[in-house]
Amino acid sequence: MTLPALVAATGFETICATGADDTHVNAAYTSDLLSDVVAHCPEDSILITVQNHKNTVAVATLVGAVAILVCHGRDIPPDMHEAAANEHVALLRTPLSQFAASCAVNQSLRP
Repeated sequence: MTLPALVAATGFETICATGADDTHVNAAYTSDLLSDVVAHCPEDSILITVQNHKNTVAVATLVGAVAILVCHGRDIPPDMHEAAANEHVALLRTPLSQFAASCAVNQSLRP
């Protein structure tokens, strides 16, 4: 599924787009422990987390995640937004919890 189609299906807010409408999301990974993300997050996935800082962007870039979904409506600090734009990682936001957001992404990614 393309990232724009996933956003449309879930209603997540796009804070920073990748600039490419053909970016594909093949999986999702939910974690707030960045070392866990490094060890287990699949490539071409959306990272679902509450970690709203630029280190999250660095970890997403390292594992090849295409987007970060920040839950609970947390603010996106300017340095995180700037890092995401520089690394071409989409930043999304939702008022949902990690569990509810994970369920929404799972339902959207299912064939």
